Amino acid sequence: MKVLMINGSPDISGCIHTAMELAAEELKKEGIESEELIVGNKDIRGCIGCRRCKTTGKCVFNDIVNETAPKLKEADGIIIGTPVFYGTPNGTILSFLQRLFYSCGLDLHMKVGASIVSCRRTGNSAVFETMNQFFGINGMPTVPSTYWNDVHGYHKEDVLADEEGIETIRNMARNMAFLMKSIQDGKKTYGLPDTPHEHFTNFIR
Repeated sequence: MKVLMINGSPDISGCIHTAMELAAEELKKEGIESEELIVGNKDIRGCIGCRRCKTTGKCVFNDIVNETAPKLKEADGIIIGTPVFYGTPNGTILSFLQRLFYSCGLDLHMKVGASIVSCRRTGNSAVFETMNQFFGINGMPTVPSTYWNDVHGYHKEDVLADEEGIETIRNMARNMAFLMKSIQDGKKTYGLPDTPHEHFTNFIR
């Protein structure tokens, strides 16, 4: 089993990377492989709504988004992480995720998802909610922990001093491993739930 970790921080060895390393340690203990993909320092443009992906199966901009789609297909779980910028996620990770989830055309039903947020002081809960929106709409169970998955600090050393934050990330990773294994066992025993999506309605009177 494998988890794809998408790091939306421009600091490749900063707070989000540190938290993802902690998660990777716990996943490894459970026999689960992980791969960290750094996107926060890349030049990634936003979706232009051309909908070409609906006929080609990939984004019209042939960059790291299209390169990531096969990795997402093979993964059993995904962790997405971002620092807080002005009370919002990093714009780069939002552009990346919006294009990836919209264009890839993958069935993500029952792949397990989790978010990690880092902030110096505040803004973390709003960003955490934003990141988790990508999961529910795609039928992906969201991993719980003993607190919201955030770490506090400005540098890596600050994160390593955040004892509750470290505990939260480790517990999240343990829960993620449990969910992934349970879903794998459930597929064999019961099969996946039948969740048809046949209606596409607009709220217009």
